[in-house]
Amino acid sequence: MMVNIPSFKLNNGRDIPALGYGTWLGLNEKFEFMSEDLPKLVEAMENAVDVGYRHIDTAHLYRVEPEVGQVVRKKIQEGVVKREDVFVTTKVWNHNHRPADVETAVKESLERLGLDYIDLVLMHWPMSISADGVDEKIDYLDTWRGFEAVLSQGLVKSIGVSNFNIAQLTRLLANTKVVPVINQIEINLNLGQKDLVDFCKKNNILVVAYTPFGSLVRNTPNCPATKYDDPVLTGIAKKHGKSVTQINLRYLFQRGLASIPKSITKSRVLENASIFDFELDDEDVSALQKLDNNFRTVLPSFWQNYENYPFEKVDGDIPKPPLSLHKW
Repeated sequence: MMVNIPSFKLNNGRDIPALGYGTWLGLNEKFEFMSEDLPKLVEAMENAVDVGYRHIDTAHLYRVEPEVGQVVRKKIQEGVVKREDVFVTTKVWNHNHRPADVETAVKESLERLGLDYIDLVLMHWPMSISADGVDEKIDYLDTWRGFEAVLSQGLVKSIGVSNFNIAQLTRLLANTKVVPVINQIEINLNLGQKDLVDFCKKNNILVVAYTPFGSLVRNTPNCPATKYDDPVLTGIAKKHGKSVTQINLRYLFQRGLASIPKSITKSRVLENASIFDFELDDEDVSALQKLDNNFRTVLPSFWQNYENYPFEKVDGDIPKPPLSLHKW
C-alpha cells in the first residue's frame, strides 16, 4: 500500500511534505542512546520510503546520519525515488554555535549523509553549550549568520530553527537577512502552543511538530497528560474508523502543522501516514482543543540555567546534563 502525503509551501518557495519520518531513537533510563534499535530503524525507514514517505528528519545528535544517507542512496539506486523527491532535515548541535563551526558541522553532516546537499538545516537549540557542558553564551544571532553563510554557499537549500520561543524569534526576525523557514517545536494534544503557532504563521514560518504524540502512549506515573484510552479520543477515533494516533496526527495537520512521528514498527509507519483520507469536523476539533493542558513532555530542565534556555524553569534540585548530550 502506498500513501500520498501532501506538502506545505515554505517561505522560500520550496515544498516540504506535511508528514515526515522521525529518526530520534531516544535515551534509556541511564541517558544512553538506544543504539540497539538502529537495525530496526533502518528497516523501518526503508519501508517508510517504499510506502510513500518523502521527508526524513534527523540531527547530528541522533547519531544516525550515516544510516539516513544509506537509506536515501539505496532507494535512489533502486529507482524508488530521485534525490529531489526526498526532503532531508538535519540539525546543528549546541557545541557548534560559532559561525565558522556551523559551516564545519554542516559539511560534516553532508559527509556522514553522503549527500551533495541538505534540504533543511536547523539550529537545534538556541543555547550554545560546549562539548564539556560549559555555557558558551554565544548569541544565537551570531550563530544564525553561520546558517546564512551555508545557505549562500549552496550546502543547504533552506535554514530554520528549533525550540525557539516567541521572544527569541522576535529578536531573530529583527536582525536577520534570511527568515527561518521553520520552527520545529514540541506540539501535541497536551501542548498546543497556540500563541507560538499563531506568531509563526503571522511571520510565514512553518511549524513542524516534534514529539507529536507527547505522553499519549507513555507509561509515566503521576502524569497529567491525556492518555491513549481517553474517552474523548477513543470516541472520535471510533467515529471515523481510525486509531487514536491517527486522530492526533490529523488534528495537527488540520492546524496547518507538519509533524515527524517516529516508529520502528512497519505497520505503525504506514498507519501514521494514513491520515489524509478523512477530515475532523468542527465538533471534533473543539473537543480536541480542550485536551490542551500545557504539559510539556520534553523539558530539559538540566539546561535551565544556561543562557537562552527557551522554556519555563522548574523549582527544585536541577540534575547535571547527561554526558550523552554533550557531543557526538
